[in-house]
Amino acid sequence: MNEDNKTKEQEVIAKLDAFAELPDAPPKRRLKLSWTGKIAVGIVVFWMVIVVIGPYIAPFHEMDMDGDDSFLDAHSNEYGTFYLGTDYLGRDTFSRVAFGARNTIGISIIATLLAYCIGITLGIAAAVKGGWTDMIISRINDSILALPSIMMGLIAIAALGSSIPILISIAAIIYATSVFRIARALGQDIMVQDFVEAAQARGEGLWWIIKSEVLPNAAMPLATDFGLRLVFVVLFISSLSFLGLGVQPPASDWGSMVRENLQGLVYGSYAAIWPALAIATFTIAVNLIVDDISAKSGGSLAKKMV
Repeated sequence: MNEDNKTKEQEVIAKLDAFAELPDAPPKRRLKLSWTGKIAVGIVVFWMVIVVIGPYIAPFHEMDMDGDDSFLDAHSNEYGTFYLGTDYLGRDTFSRVAFGARNTIGISIIATLLAYCIGITLGIAAAVKGGWTDMIISRINDSILALPSIMMGLIAIAALGSSIPILISIAAIIYATSVFRIARALGQDIMVQDFVEAAQARGEGLWWIIKSEVLPNAAMPLATDFGLRLVFVVLFISSLSFLGLGVQPPASDWGSMVRENLQGLVYGSYAAIWPALAIATFTIAVNLIVDDISAKSGGSLAKKMV
């Protein structure tokens, strides 16, 4: 009996020694941006500040028609100064760009966050569970992903109407499919790593592995992809507004401002240029940040961003 006990003790000690040699999760690295990335961060921060304080610093309300005429250059009158001129109805372009930042960027951020809540939840679940769960969710996701995003948006708006909650829901569902793909790919890569197998050997539960191993190691790639997905959502919302199906007048939105003031280009007005420039600076800046982070990781993140 004593010999059996000694044998069992030796087996336990051998297992403990084996656990001591198992690898831990990779250490977290600090992110250092290049000068291009730092400038891009400054541009993004600028527009985020405008989202918060834009309506308070605008000299006019977005609906006020205090201009002397339509498509005027920068000037002043008895009501105040029109820094970027007036639009096709004589409204202050600067004020409408400031108000429009809240609609364009605010709606896009909320829709992207909702898309990530849906996509990450389903993607990690599919990667961890596998089997029929993975197959069913993946096939449904592929069927949605196969349809062009603008076409889905047009069909949904035609059926449900155009309002801010509907725009957010449509954008979130459409882009959750792309988030699902990267979350599932990251989850599958992490689940086969040695430190996850070590956690499973220690008897850790599935939820603990997801919370302590999968999500922390997928955080940086997902955060980087968030920027890329935000750009897509901004362009999607702006495209719908340009077509007259996004944010409805008289509320200001950068995409609808471009469409409304296109005729001003004939008269030499920049009323359509300023909102287009706002869209370009914000989206390009976010893209530069994403590219910089991806380059620092050796391009491995970019391979998963589809």
